[in-house]
Amino acid sequence: MPSFDIVSEIDEVALRHAVDNANRELANRFDFRGVEASIEQNGLDVTLKTQSDFQVQQLEELFAKAAVKQGISVAGADRPEKPEHSGKTFSLTLTFRQGIEQPLGKQIVKMIKDSKLKVQASIQGDQVRVNGKKRDDLQAVMTLLRESKIETPLQFNNFRD
Repeated sequence: MPSFDIVSEIDEVALRHAVDNANRELANRFDFRGVEASIEQNGLDVTLKTQSDFQVQQLEELFAKAAVKQGISVAGADRPEKPEHSGKTFSLTLTFRQGIEQPLGKQIVKMIKDSKLKVQASIQGDQVRVNGKKRDDLQAVMTLLRESKIETPLQFNNFRD
């Protein structure tokens, strides 16, 4: 019986490359000359630090462009409302999540059941497994989820025939 898993994973190596590329571009930007600004990674947390609130927003856009080039969606990251002000620096920490949380898993299963496709979806830890008799039904589920308005980036792996 064909099946596949729906997961949400962040490749840490690709995240490291995105941070390095953003730092390289930051060094060449004219509007950041003479300004203390940095983009640092610690595990799945990316911290943007600079001297003003506006420049933090610019750093965030710069990092988002570099992340998209590496295939990482910044939409799935936890982001505070305002940058944290400490001394003379502003910092913003983006926390990337691994796995599908329970409420999102339930939403995905409900969406699949409401589509009336002949597949079964079940939550297994931090992923959702989809089983069906036909490969075409599984591909229809993938298309359904790609076109949905779910903000968390989803990947499909472990496809078995």
